[in-house]
Amino acid sequence: MSAREDFDLFVIGAGSGGVRASRIAAAHGAKVAVAEEFRVGGTCVIRGCVPKKLLVYGAHFAEDLNDAAMFGWDVPVKRFDWPVLRDNVLAEVTRLESAYTDTLSSHDVSIFHERAVLTGPNSVQLASGKEVTAGKILIATGARPALPEIAGIEHAITSNEVFLLERLPKRIVIVGGGYIANEFAGIFLEFGSQVTLVNRSDVMLRHYDQQIVDRLIQISVKKGIDFKFNAQIDRIEQRGGRLHVAMTGCDDLQADAVLFATGRVPNVEELGLDSAGVELNARGAIKVDEDNRSTVPSIFAVGDVTDRVQLTPVAIREGQAFADTFFGKIPTRVDYGCIPSAVFSHPPLASVGLTEGQARNKLGSVKTYSSDFRAMKNVLAGRNERSLYKLVVDAATDEIVGIHMIGPDAPEILQAAAIAVKAKLKKSDFDATFALHPTMSEELVLMR
Repeated sequence: MSAREDFDLFVIGAGSGGVRASRIAAAHGAKVAVAEEFRVGGTCVIRGCVPKKLLVYGAHFAEDLNDAAMFGWDVPVKRFDWPVLRDNVLAEVTRLESAYTDTLSSHDVSIFHERAVLTGPNSVQLASGKEVTAGKILIATGARPALPEIAGIEHAITSNEVFLLERLPKRIVIVGGGYIANEFAGIFLEFGSQVTLVNRSDVMLRHYDQQIVDRLIQISVKKGIDFKFNAQIDRIEQRGGRLHVAMTGCDDLQADAVLFATGRVPNVEELGLDSAGVELNARGAIKVDEDNRSTVPSIFAVGDVTDRVQLTPVAIREGQAFADTFFGKIPTRVDYGCIPSAVFSHPPLASVGLTEGQARNKLGSVKTYSSDFRAMKNVLAGRNERSLYKLVVDAATDEIVGIHMIGPDAPEILQAAAIAVKAKLKKSDFDATFALHPTMSEELVLMR
């Protein structure tokens, strides 16, 4: 930091990537400030992964309470109170926000609870009018839910507002074919809502293995989710306290709530990017190189605002790499080649590495191994829901290049299995591993 600069690093956005970059840079000895106009913690903590996972836990009790009878438990009354769960989740979010704030403060990071915009390659202006200078500026403003330009869109909600609903909708229309749409479809169904999932194509969860996705759709339909494929909403009208949803591709729908989960767009508006000379790509995201540097040498970006991989652990890894590289003198670049991911649907699915289709296109000759089974708990409960585990193997080298799963606790199991794919272990290594019995995860080493 030169004598004329206020900080070594100024971060715009205190989400997962921004907080990690700020904390690590400060730990390396940098003088750091961060500006956040909403709440410290960003999408994941405030209105994304964390509160959504808590809703997922809450939704699972619907099935668990039904299954309990076969395990000897008498649950005479089952009644769900949405405001209780909603308020408890919001309280936990507030606690986490405080924890994130304390983490920054304990590392002597200056926090400005206001909007900041670029005024040049080394300066920003705060909403209060104060101008601040820094040797490096990091943009970590994330992304927001995309909304179509249709009549009546003001009557719809997104994942931002879903955690604040005053009451549980009796009928909800969810638009989208990705993980957010499928997760909320499962959540609301278990809470007792009538769920219709609308998708403009016939492809769901396009980045996941098709066999696993097909199993999720089969289970979801059996549970009662109504899928409308190759359909789209034309307009939304309020009629007598309910919403009339005019459709193309299917009959019109009636609903108490319409939730759009049709992708996310980077938060780049009115950040002063033009004045600083920062360029955007064709999708409106900030262009960055392998070191997270924008087209302006002193300005960097990490996380969803860069439109690379929109996952919290990726933003965190990018923030860490940026801080280590430029303030810790530890040159680090993120490897995007083997990122595990999950959909917290009912049941959840999880994946790492290449799908079968991707592997055949890339490698030519592949072998697949699968286990199609009922979890022990489901058997005793009389639940016919079947799990499916799948290994994708390079036929030439025996290397496991992909693992795909759907079933109870699949994401928890896959985290450890992902290490095997990252380490390029072979199918023979799995075969040589003793099974941990009786577990669902033992199926991973029993496929022949």
